[in-house]
Amino acid sequence: MSVVNHRVALKNLVSMEQLTNEDVLGLLSRGSEYKAGKVTLSDNKKHFVANLFFENSTRTHKSFEVAEKKLGLTVLDFNTDTSAVNKGETLYDTVLTMSALGTEICVIRHPEDEYYKELVESPTVTASIVNGGDGSGQHPSQCLLDLLTIYEEFGKFEGLKIAIAGDLTHSRVAKSNMQILKRLGAELYFYGPEEWYASEFDDYGTYVAIDQIIDELDVLMLLRVQHERHDGRQSFSKEAYHRQFGLTKERYKSLKASAIIMHPAPVNRDVEIADSLVEAPKARIVTQMANGVFVRMAIIEAILNGRSEK
Repeated sequence: MSVVNHRVALKNLVSMEQLTNEDVLGLLSRGSEYKAGKVTLSDNKKHFVANLFFENSTRTHKSFEVAEKKLGLTVLDFNTDTSAVNKGETLYDTVLTMSALGTEICVIRHPEDEYYKELVESPTVTASIVNGGDGSGQHPSQCLLDLLTIYEEFGKFEGLKIAIAGDLTHSRVAKSNMQILKRLGAELYFYGPEEWYASEFDDYGTYVAIDQIIDELDVLMLLRVQHERHDGRQSFSKEAYHRQFGLTKERYKSLKASAIIMHPAPVNRDVEIADSLVEAPKARIVTQMANGVFVRMAIIEAILNGRSEK
């Protein structure tokens, strides 16, 4: 990494836009060091963190929990099914309560876009906010683990041809990744159903048909079809989607030998990607999941660094 010694200090992490390139590379470098077992959290203080997930999650939720426990933090139990949320408590009041109890970090996933604005602007919410995903907005920790996976493979971002494919308008992964990847010098392409493409993507890359570009790609980043964010009025055929937009066995053969396949998961097998390709030699889906722990360790450390500078 080119910014090995950059100490990242953050009050909150809610979007990729708030990070400088130096911050991004610093977090990736630190994540790599945690992965290699070269470093441990340097302070011996007792820290409390709460993971507030108002949407279902396996990878992000448990990855943060593993990262926090590896760093020696005390993880407070929080279950939306048994919390005061069911009595009508707002997200703001939940986080305000956590702050009052001494929780230093709240990792939050919530279905509302930019739910975090009220929290980070509040003078009385003292907990730092880490965005674990907001509606169809951003997913910074997923973006960072994706970046680490790409960097491990190629050692650079500049000049790489990367396609982000699928349910684009509903994907916080697509929005986080396109912003930073363009800033780091990658050449971006988008493809998927036209009704799931928005003009905002034009500022970051080119909308293409999959078969026009697949043999030139370095990275094929597939996105899950997010049925829960659709209005239900459109008919959907798994077979038709896979045939027209998915990574079929035939398309896999068209990829360069050095190309890699990514997916934030959970994977709709035989929709975005053929079932037999999820663990194929070019697939890095499992690697992404593993890298998530180490990147999130770096994020938590950066938040603690920021809090220590108050």
